[in-house]
Amino acid sequence: MRVVIADDSALLREGLRLLLEDSGHQVVAAASDGPELVAAALAQRPDLIIADIRMPPSHSDEGLRSAQEIRGRWPEAPILLLSQYVVVAYAAELISSGTRATGYLLKDRVSDIGPFLEGIERVAAGGVVMDPEVVGQVLAARRRSPLEDLTPREREVLELMGEGLTNAGIAERLVVTEGAVEKHTQRLFAKLGLAADASVHRRVTAVLTLLGG
Repeated sequence: MRVVIADDSALLREGLRLLLEDSGHQVVAAASDGPELVAAALAQRPDLIIADIRMPPSHSDEGLRSAQEIRGRWPEAPILLLSQYVVVAYAAELISSGTRATGYLLKDRVSDIGPFLEGIERVAAGGVVMDPEVVGQVLAARRRSPLEDLTPREREVLELMGEGLTNAGIAERLVVTEGAVEKHTQRLFAKLGLAADASVHRRVTAVLTLLGG
């Protein structure tokens, strides 16, 4: 997998590069600020872009703004943002800029190497991966919505779906059969008003609902 990485910390860039290359991936460019990230991403068109949210020149949400600029010129760009802290609005803004190939993880997750590598592969393959802390904060902040009609098990399934797990992964996490997960999934889709439609990616739409998108 060809990857572009962006972080203003040389130490973090190097650590991420070593982790990715040790796992068989190729880092084709490394940026230290927003403009460099945009230029590298559009020039390389990599399989995945991994970027810190806070970078020069603004040191606020430059990574997010750069990601949105990239998406504006390359709508299918696969982007995973890393953040020191959970900011639910950032996750919602990122996912609203594209319906596929989107991720938002806390930097602490990088040290959990196995799940982190699985997450980046899901995003590169077109999936949506949200940090469990993001999912938890969204659920805690929600007011009355279709989400409140979900059973506790359906809510668990949706939360894990938001983390990017497949039905098989959800079944393993909850220690149930894939058939049971499929039933819960179909029921929560129905409660969220997501009828079967080949033109709609229902898993992604469900996550958008979770994030208030």
